[in-house]
Amino acid sequence: MTTHKLSLLSLACLTSYSTLAAEQSDIEHISVYQKQNHVVLNSGLATKSDMSLMETPAPIVVVDQELINSQGVDNLQDLARNISGVTQAGNNYGIGDNLIIRGLGANYTYDGMYGGAGLGNTFNPTRSLTNVEAVEVLKGPATGLYGMGSAGGVINLIEKKPEFEAKHTVQAEVGQWNTYSLSFDSTDAITDNLAYRVNVKTARSDGYRDLKDDRDEIYSALKYVFDDKQDIMISAAYIKDAIAVDSIGHPIRIYNAQSVDGKTAGQVTADDLVNDPTSAGLQLSDAQREQLANSLADSDGLTPYKFGHRGIISPMAKDNEGEELRFKLTHNYYLTDDLFLNQQLQYRNYESSFARQTGAYNYVYWQRNGVINADPRAPLVVDDVLYPFAARRQEYRQVEADEKSWQYFADLRYDFTLADIDNEFLVNANYEDRDIRFTQYSIWDKDYVLTDKNGDVTYQGALPYILDIRNPNWGEGQFSDYDPLKTSNYNKKVQAWGLGLQHVAYIHDTFTTRVGIAYNEITQKYEHLGVDARYRASAAAATPEASTSDNGLTYNLGATYKPSDDVSIFINHSKGRTAYSVLGSVAGNEADRDDAQSLSTDLGIRMKGFDDQLLASLVVFDTARTNLEYVNPAFDDMNPDPSIPESFFDGEEKTRGVELDLNAYLNEQWKVNINGVYQDARDKQNPNSSTFDTRQKGVPYVTASSWLTYSAHWFELSKPLKISAGVKYVDDRSTNSSSFGIPDGYVPSYTIYDAALSYNTDKWGLQLNLNNLFNKVYYSKAMFLGGMPGEERNAKLTLSYKL
Repeated sequence: MTTHKLSLLSLACLTSYSTLAAEQSDIEHISVYQKQNHVVLNSGLATKSDMSLMETPAPIVVVDQELINSQGVDNLQDLARNISGVTQAGNNYGIGDNLIIRGLGANYTYDGMYGGAGLGNTFNPTRSLTNVEAVEVLKGPATGLYGMGSAGGVINLIEKKPEFEAKHTVQAEVGQWNTYSLSFDSTDAITDNLAYRVNVKTARSDGYRDLKDDRDEIYSALKYVFDDKQDIMISAAYIKDAIAVDSIGHPIRIYNAQSVDGKTAGQVTADDLVNDPTSAGLQLSDAQREQLANSLADSDGLTPYKFGHRGIISPMAKDNEGEELRFKLTHNYYLTDDLFLNQQLQYRNYESSFARQTGAYNYVYWQRNGVINADPRAPLVVDDVLYPFAARRQEYRQVEADEKSWQYFADLRYDFTLADIDNEFLVNANYEDRDIRFTQYSIWDKDYVLTDKNGDVTYQGALPYILDIRNPNWGEGQFSDYDPLKTSNYNKKVQAWGLGLQHVAYIHDTFTTRVGIAYNEITQKYEHLGVDARYRASAAAATPEASTSDNGLTYNLGATYKPSDDVSIFINHSKGRTAYSVLGSVAGNEADRDDAQSLSTDLGIRMKGFDDQLLASLVVFDTARTNLEYVNPAFDDMNPDPSIPESFFDGEEKTRGVELDLNAYLNEQWKVNINGVYQDARDKQNPNSSTFDTRQKGVPYVTASSWLTYSAHWFELSKPLKISAGVKYVDDRSTNSSSFGIPDGYVPSYTIYDAALSYNTDKWGLQLNLNNLFNKVYYSKAMFLGGMPGEERNAKLTLSYKL
């Protein structure tokens, strides 16, 4: 039997980096990740069976623990630099990770089980790597294997497992901005058949720009091995964190060059900034137009206004306080040498609450719908005084959210040989239930006015205007002092189940084929519990629960050809399905849409070298998600017109590109990781609109990163000293928004350099990480209408001790 099937090399649902039986067992089933060299050459993520990456007909990237430790990263956002095609979402509001794959949404899993996301940017945790040994990314839809997933793919965090060999480590970290942490990781055998693992960490940081981050985590697991064929594991996780939210970053001033014959902000004069000839818009005096023109810089209307290390974060903003609890039961059973069953049952509860700003719009000049500077989308004038840097149409949202989920997976795999061809046949079933409770209150500034059918004012915001975004004046008191309106109040339940079949054939060590098909059904239930009548009288009263359901087939088709042991070529085509909106409302009638679908096609080549110490892949891809909602730019939320639809529902997200990933241990001294992507991510909106095909917000055309480590015995040290250096490049990112008058807005590209120095003995470990060595001023994320400032130069020192 060929190497890919030694001792049933399968550990479905990714109980990675551990063995399936105790050391004393007569027969040991080898983990799919037990490596004979430094480079990870196998993965079970794409097929739920052990498979050499050289044979896998799907795009997969694996980041192992050695690279994680070398870079000193402790969260998923910083780790993303090592994975081609993984970037920040363009509508990031500073909440949760909000990572996307190839411009499309991503689902997070822990050893294959749901761990959040798929919920937009409303509420989600920021995931740490405290209990993570490695991270795998499967690009493209995988509905048949992982349930109701996102179109972009799966980001799988492989958690640390109990081991029967005693290992106990204490680690402390100190760094910039009063950053510190203390952790303890312990695993050992309790009996010959029972092992435990406990991992505890507490971390605090004042954070760059006072974006504080406090986190306490506890992970525990018990693993019992019945014999060489069967084991069971019970694990639990508790995470409590509080993370400051910056939903705005540095905003782009709203200056619309198209309204001034295409002249940039640096070219216009007061004579160009004419008033609306019909007097429908704000009328400025000659002196005020001169003042407005003098306030403009070349970058206005294009890139974020730079505040340095400051920002627009109100004292009324409240940290995103999250609390997560997970319990999981995992059962592995080799019924025979050729028949393997894996079952997983998980309960997860995540609660969060926060208060954040959603807008600080500095309107300068804009002819919208034929009117120049129509209030409230106009410069602010109070008592005949112009405030050119004022922020208008502010909204603050206070959110309470709770998501409970149950998930069950069963995977039964049979290995057999027929006509000298090795085969794997997988039957899998999944069920998941997400129950979401969501409440939101909002307050506004004076621009927000609500009237009844007679035109009488029923509500007007009371927040003071921000007169100058460079030095904000804030309202006094608490959120509750400003007459908040309840604007959202609902229960949402999403249930899904699926059945799948998959066949993998290894044909004479030259061809590998995979054919998978699955049927799944998604049911959505929505109960509206009532909102403030002043906000929306038609929806003030509670309504009974409504439901909708949709079902269909998904598939995964792929093949790999190996002309030699060191080169393989693969093609993959897959289709996925998911709820069109996990948080969206349901009417229970013909107004409800079909579920969203996704398609992905990949053509790739993989190469090995240096005696299997190098693995590289190059993938050309085309991926898309359909049936999406987009806001109609012509709809005016301040003066709604019933004849103009608020949204379109036939939108599409589509991305094409090419990806490179390389991981190599060239010799005992040199190690390198390189990745990069060129991708063109497009929003395809209403086919009848001129904005049918626009560049997707926040997704750069090019990203590239490398990390190089050199090890050598220096200064007569008994162990090698390791020196690492890394570079990361991110292209400019679009913030285009016709609805806000900055269709050409973007966040500039950047390049940053990092370094690390580490020394480890058998007991002690010491590591210094230096980030942003040359103190580059840059924007790490594209926000809704601006950019999030990246961290200035900083350092972190890590000390570890093995007991």
